[in-house]
Amino acid sequence: MKGQLTLQTEQIIRTEYSDVMKKSYIDYAMSVIIARALPDVRDGLKPVQRRTLYDMHELGIKYDKPYRKCARIVGDTMGKYHPHGDSSIYESLVVMAQDFKKGMILVDGHGNFGSIEGDGAAAMRYTEARLAKLSQEVFLADLDKNVVDFVPNFDETEKEPEVLPVRIPNLLVNGAEGIAVGMATSIPTHNLGEVVDAVVAYMKNNEITTKELMKCIKGPDFPTGGIVVNKDELLDIYETGVGKIKLRGKVEVEEMKGGKKRLVITEIPYTMIGAGIGKFLNDVAALVEAKKTTDIVDISNMSSKEGIRIVLELKRDADVENLKNMLYKKTRLEDTFGVNMLAVADGKPETMGLKSIIEHHVDFQFELATRKYKTLLAKELDKKEIQEGLIKACDVIDLIIEILRGSKNIKDAKACLTQGITENIKFKTKISEKMASMLRFTERQATAILEMRLYKLIGLEIEALQKEHEQTLKNIARYEDILNNYDAMADVIIEDLEKVKKEYARKRRTVVENAEEAVFEEKKIEEQEVVLLMDRFGYTRTIDVATYERNKEAADAENKQVVSCLNTGKVCIFTSTGKMHHAKVLDLPYGNFRSKGTPIDNVSNFNSAEEQIVYICDENQLRIGKLLFATKQGMVKIVDGNEFLVAKRTIAATKLGEGDELLSVQVINAKQSVVMQTEGGYFLRFHGSEISEMKKTAVGVKGIKLQKNDFVEHVYLFEEGTESKVTFKEKEITLNRLKQSSRAATGNKQRV
Repeated sequence: MKGQLTLQTEQIIRTEYSDVMKKSYIDYAMSVIIARALPDVRDGLKPVQRRTLYDMHELGIKYDKPYRKCARIVGDTMGKYHPHGDSSIYESLVVMAQDFKKGMILVDGHGNFGSIEGDGAAAMRYTEARLAKLSQEVFLADLDKNVVDFVPNFDETEKEPEVLPVRIPNLLVNGAEGIAVGMATSIPTHNLGEVVDAVVAYMKNNEITTKELMKCIKGPDFPTGGIVVNKDELLDIYETGVGKIKLRGKVEVEEMKGGKKRLVITEIPYTMIGAGIGKFLNDVAALVEAKKTTDIVDISNMSSKEGIRIVLELKRDADVENLKNMLYKKTRLEDTFGVNMLAVADGKPETMGLKSIIEHHVDFQFELATRKYKTLLAKELDKKEIQEGLIKACDVIDLIIEILRGSKNIKDAKACLTQGITENIKFKTKISEKMASMLRFTERQATAILEMRLYKLIGLEIEALQKEHEQTLKNIARYEDILNNYDAMADVIIEDLEKVKKEYARKRRTVVENAEEAVFEEKKIEEQEVVLLMDRFGYTRTIDVATYERNKEAADAENKQVVSCLNTGKVCIFTSTGKMHHAKVLDLPYGNFRSKGTPIDNVSNFNSAEEQIVYICDENQLRIGKLLFATKQGMVKIVDGNEFLVAKRTIAATKLGEGDELLSVQVINAKQSVVMQTEGGYFLRFHGSEISEMKKTAVGVKGIKLQKNDFVEHVYLFEEGTESKVTFKEKEITLNRLKQSSRAATGNKQRV
């Protein structure tokens, strides 16, 4: 009612919070799965790929037209169809243009689109692109024939195809990778020619088995080539859609002058694309540094746009086969490709085997063909109607001209042509009027007659019209046969596939075979004593004993830690936080005296940012000795070294009180006395036998009674009868002349 005030009350819905969260998360997950991460089994494309290709089609960026800036393509796609950020669209565009990632490229890129070695593409403002011929002719060709449904875009201002009318099983040809919520897809690429053969085989025999399909599809065909070495496992993978494919790079042996050889890697596993190549080179260098092999003299990466070429120079008489096996075993030259053939089918994610994917594709092709030929048939029927009207009009053209000349307007003329109404038309004779009243052209025929130009009355034009009509009748008969006959439609689909195969198929790149497990004999390293040197920055290396003896004075002066150890063993690193870390001596670089070394953090769990090294010793020392532990708060204990002979890389070496730190770890024997010195200048001397032997998990016993705010600064060991001197604040103190006392006493303060 006018002037009446309407009050709207707020409605509060009470519900369980967990139910709301569950529903919201499921909605989000399904959105990511269906609308972002997983491809559709019908066209093998993710939404972002489909929208990008369709946008390029709409912009007219065809394979035979000039390139357009990628920034224009990305902006148009984002504004019209994919409002998820420009980076995801551009990354998708780049991948579709990279021939080392896709079995068949869908975009023809111009500019820097990245490299197989992991270099990123240039910014989209610099690069250009256009549709590849395959995309234009096989993915987008029939969009104007009502073969797929169009749906509103995100803001309902545009229409976009629900799926592209792709005529090949793109899911198999180009594969797919995607991580959704709670699921992921990983489908390898395949050879186009083999996939087409498999589809044709299925269409000729719907009962065909996966094993029979594999007579056509030998296995994956990666753009990087390589070798699949577990051929016998492929059948199970293709039946279930899940499994692991073992890949190896292709290694060739080249003879050089002087009897030397070199290994040349010309193809890499698909999984090694990008940073994997750099990691492979580093891994090989690490094997050489760690003396796992002495056969490799030099490593060089000579890869270019022409292809991969990684060269390993070998020394004379190198064991080539054993070295190849070592590379397969110890580097990513042999790798695993995890297969999970997951795609969206009938609106939901589904893991499918090879036959299931082909079955979905064939069903889609029949749907496309049905809609295509229904559209073509409707157009031909429309043409037939108009052609028949024009042919009939040519037979009575004089009468039609008389009707037009006697009509006052188009409406009267059209009424006469369609219904035979002659009242408002002047005729020369009654016979003409009678004949006109018998005319019954359809509405469309009458419109065509009224729009017909006079040159159409030329004899040759009339003859051409009749021939065109004959062709239209043939087309109608053909289209009706295709629509009403399964075999005829199947023949048309197969014919299209064969044309695609003939134009776009290429030779297989990946070899599929059964290969033996890579086994290599690791050369035993000759055991020898070495000296570990660690500088004040934590950089560590090992040198042989003879080199150390020649440079002993400099080595002791320049390094914080100098430890004798066996090259085949481990060193134990005790830290201020009470932990003990293991490090393999072989993991440390072995070289000359002046080499820099590597941070100890890199070969152990030691963290220089959080802890300090208190003591380093060879693992063998622990088997025969006992260790004295002392903390800043004056706690001491003796622990049997065998307690630290464990397999773990890191263990708790001692238990510390609150706010306490491990200060000192030393090997102690039964004859030694202990002197504990505090920062405040108190010295306490007592015999080592007063300290109890405990487990490594114990806190210990009090070694010295500390004054307020004082802490232990040093712990010294010496044997009775020997003179040991130390310096405290520039004053020299002889330890064996200090007053003998008992453990847990205060000690004597030294005056300086």
